[in-house]
Amino acid sequence: MIVGETRTGSVGAGLITPPKFPLLLSSSARARIRLPRADSTATRPVLFSVPEISRMVESKDNEVYEEDLVDYEEEVENVTDGAPTNGSTDVVKKYVLRVQILLTFSSGGEYVQHECIPQAILGMDVICQAKSGMGKTAVFVLSTLQQIDPVAGQVAALVLCHTRELAYQICHEFERFSKYLPELRVAVFYGGVHIKNHKDLLKNECPHIVVGTPGRILALARDKDLPLKNVRHFILDECDKMLESLDMRRDVQEIFKMTPHDKQVMMFSATLSKEIRPVCKKFMQDPMEIYVDDEAKLTLHGLVQHYIKLTEAEKNRKLNDLLDALDFNQVVIFVKSVSRAAELNKLLCECNFPSICIHSGMTQEERLTRYKNFKEGHKRILVATDLVGRGIDIERVNIVVNYDMPDSADTYLHRVGRAGRFGTKGLAITFVSSASDSDVLNQVQERFEVDIKELPEQIDTSTY
Repeated sequence: MIVGETRTGSVGAGLITPPKFPLLLSSSARARIRLPRADSTATRPVLFSVPEISRMVESKDNEVYEEDLVDYEEEVENVTDGAPTNGSTDVVKKYVLRVQILLTFSSGGEYVQHECIPQAILGMDVICQAKSGMGKTAVFVLSTLQQIDPVAGQVAALVLCHTRELAYQICHEFERFSKYLPELRVAVFYGGVHIKNHKDLLKNECPHIVVGTPGRILALARDKDLPLKNVRHFILDECDKMLESLDMRRDVQEIFKMTPHDKQVMMFSATLSKEIRPVCKKFMQDPMEIYVDDEAKLTLHGLVQHYIKLTEAEKNRKLNDLLDALDFNQVVIFVKSVSRAAELNKLLCECNFPSICIHSGMTQEERLTRYKNFKEGHKRILVATDLVGRGIDIERVNIVVNYDMPDSADTYLHRVGRAGRFGTKGLAITFVSSASDSDVLNQVQERFEVDIKELPEQIDTSTY
């Protein structure tokens, strides 16, 4: 580990004091740390020790219940002088979120969370690259909730992502972590839903946190239905996907210009090429940067990867054999087109496999219904295009099958990242049926320094 030097002391009169702990940076990443701007409105973090947290959460089998909040208010005042005491709502807000954040640090928190959350809650701009399944979403969800003071009729935070399913998932995470902030409202907006529905929602009950896809957000903002003049937190998830596409980048830039100059900007992805990093930084002011410069560290440690050489005509039979032989909780099968997704799903259903498919040819309502059915475990097999190849987090998935080879090493990394998340075990199997497939597989092995072997006849179930 490399210990980064920190500055101590106050920044100006009565402003934020930087954290007094060293920044621990692993050799797999580097970060440039800056202090918040002098005019920052960031909130000073309230820090608790691990024993204090343990005492706070041991009640009711380590769960926070609404009927316990009064007792917690009294306990907070005794635990630390830094705890807020100006009103019950403020106490609950600072206490509940602070415990959630520190519990993330002390029990299962990943490197990216240890590094980013303390700085993000100070209002710093952040560019963060970390491998799939390592908790990037928690960084911006928790740090944003910690800083927000809801004001009626004002949007304080805007999160943009490239697919409707990912937008829905992020919105759900905000709702989950804001359970004990009843005054906070979160809404998600994306295409495929009649825009009048979204306009009516904004007119009747303006949310404090907005999650959405660039096209729909821009349409609502242009029509003056979505007010962005009070946005204090601007976040891009899977930022490289949005900024590499010129059309989507133009939408993001136009939305960005509608927000105030003084705001926090955070961007996240598992794949941030050196070419796209300067583009990201144009949206920011002296950001904290965390990159995985050794791309070999982007692959998940608990993920076993194999390939199978076969002809196109042999794929269906081989897939059937695998699904019969493998021990899986849930499996995602990736194909290259909408038509192939529909056809393969139909075949699996005819063979009595509990399969469901998601692709861009469906209505938005159907896509989200199927996504929820799979996430909740009602179906165990998902056939999908790359629509769900990025960001989607379904904890039961332990096997990914590339029925069709992805078109790039980046896409491969995002696909297989659906399994083996948060340090759990997983298995990725890739079908190789052409010379171009072999080329992509070689690129993956060279770039990420991983040795992908041919699938053996027998595979130990304990490895995945």
